[in-house]
Amino acid sequence: MEYPSKFKGVDVLLTGGLGFIGSNLAHKLVELGANVAIVDALLPSGGGNIFNIHGIEDKIDLHIGDIRDAVLMGQLVKDKKYIFNLAAQLSHIGSMEDPYTDLDINCRGHLTLLEACRKHNPDAKIVYTGSRSQYGKIVYTPVDEKHPINPIDVNGITKHAAEQYHLIYNKVYGIKVTSLRPTNTYGPRHQMKHSKQGFIGWFVRQAMDDSTIKIYGDGKHLRDLNYVDDVVSALLMTAVDNKANGEVFNLGGSSTSVIKLVRMIIKVVGRGRYGLVQYPDEARKIEVGDYIADITKIKSVIGWKPRVGLEKGLKRMVQFYERNKPKYF
Repeated sequence: MEYPSKFKGVDVLLTGGLGFIGSNLAHKLVELGANVAIVDALLPSGGGNIFNIHGIEDKIDLHIGDIRDAVLMGQLVKDKKYIFNLAAQLSHIGSMEDPYTDLDINCRGHLTLLEACRKHNPDAKIVYTGSRSQYGKIVYTPVDEKHPINPIDVNGITKHAAEQYHLIYNKVYGIKVTSLRPTNTYGPRHQMKHSKQGFIGWFVRQAMDDSTIKIYGDGKHLRDLNYVDDVVSALLMTAVDNKANGEVFNLGGSSTSVIKLVRMIIKVVGRGRYGLVQYPDEARKIEVGDYIADITKIKSVIGWKPRVGLEKGLKRMVQFYERNKPKYF
């Protein structure tokens, strides 16, 4: 389904809009002529970066605030046709180190948003971003939406709880919601200071620094990857398509082993090296196993499919950071 004309002149809210996926979505929405409001807490542990809206600052209504603030959210959701709910605590290891903050942001925060919509804008369409971590330890591949839900860390539990909150508000109050379960997303505007919110950006940084990329185990474990522009397209398409209301969809596209991914990163960057190391205890305990997404459902229901191949996406990503390295390293 085509979506460009659907957003021209339309009021849209992005929670977590200074983060990786949110800011890429903001750039696309501005390009499409939407009236974009962003709320982001810029928490030190998050991935928000004010530079992520460089070039569109004067076209964004920016609010530095927290989705746990009921008064603020009550004000911001009013008159918004689409709400893209991307705010979250994302770190798996961080969720184990500080489970209370993970719970507070990923559960109370999203309930605050949903209550704000129920009271002040029940006609809004909400697109929530869940996570492949909701599935936990993988039982079979490819993983479809009927795969058992068995999270192996606190973050997987709270992300799934937040998804269920959205679906309950759809069933009970009739608020239009869709939940997407992205896999490993990569591309420009991701923080690169550490690996807690995604390993691909961290690997790219290490290669750009001509450092040694440490691969846990033998590197043969499989991951499914999406370039961020494809994820943005999925967000936009599910927002405007009523067939997506009340539904959950996997995202995915390029599956490869970690060691093959690292070799490709080194090839694209033109420097760096890798070495195999043993799993640290905190990482080994939350390793899910091979993950390959089954995206049959989203293809058949709304016609989405990934379009950017892995090597092309990595090249675009590296070119962005070569121009903007000081803002992210």
